[in-house]
Amino acid sequence: MPFVRIHHPSGNDPLYPTALSKGVHRALVDVFGIPQDDYFQALTSHNAGTELIGPAEFMGITHSDDLVIIQITCAEGRTTEQKKALYEAIAENVSNDAGVPRDDVIINLVETKRENWSFGNGHAPFA
Repeated sequence: MPFVRIHHPSGNDPLYPTALSKGVHRALVDVFGIPQDDYFQALTSHNAGTELIGPAEFMGITHSDDLVIIQITCAEGRTTEQKKALYEAIAENVSNDAGVPRDDVIINLVETKRENWSFGNGHAPFA
């Protein structure tokens, strides 16, 4: 039940957003074990440097104008090891599929209680 927001630089190949999307989703399926059809994402392109901003270096990691910021909102309950494996899988997939340097893949995971989700019709299936 994750909801994924992907912020990426504009001006890339038209297939770039799809490659980002699929790489993140594949990691969620493989590592978190979500169903294949649990695919809710919002992708937004930004002008690098003015609308998508990050430091040239942070915590010893160098960043470029190819910075991609991924925020995943999901139900709580995964272990730290699962989260680390997810971050690794996303960085690998996005690097391989979309050509984003691994240093430029920023990930933020936000956990919520299961009763905070509705997937339509005003129903809260987990409440």
